[in-house]
Amino acid sequence: MKRLILMRHAKSDWSGSGQDHDRPLNPRGRRSAGAMGDWLREQGLLPDEVLSSSSMRTRETLVRLNLPEETPTTFTRDLYLAPHHDILRTLRRATGKTVLMLGHNPGIGWFAREIVAHAPDHPQFDQYPTCATLVAEFDIDDWRDADWGKADARHFVVPREL
Repeated sequence: MKRLILMRHAKSDWSGSGQDHDRPLNPRGRRSAGAMGDWLREQGLLPDEVLSSSSMRTRETLVRLNLPEETPTTFTRDLYLAPHHDILRTLRRATGKTVLMLGHNPGIGWFAREIVAHAPDHPQFDQYPTCATLVAEFDIDDWRDADWGKADARHFVVPREL
């Protein structure tokens, strides 16, 4: 059994004039990421591996989740604004039992819809808003066997519900 925690980065700050890759979180995003980290701990859903986009907003989201420092983490440009098929390719290289992936829309939302056998009954699942998080389980022994429609959705939560 493998578990995927699929999270879109928290709300970012659009007030700066720098590069998109370098945008930080805004105050609401910082609060949302902290609340999502609390929720993950309360549910006993701490990852043993993190695969994250290299962007500033995904990095800051991860910091605000307040996961154990020893959690192996890979930051990759491959997940920055990645389409769904690139996200799957990255997931298939994972080694942990419970993997947290942090990325961006529209790819992360598209990936979430395609990876589960049945979409969660949640009014915001199709929009996959900032810091939205899907927890899905696969009946596989190796991430190389992850494929479209093979995951069972266990939770879908957005920060406003926390």
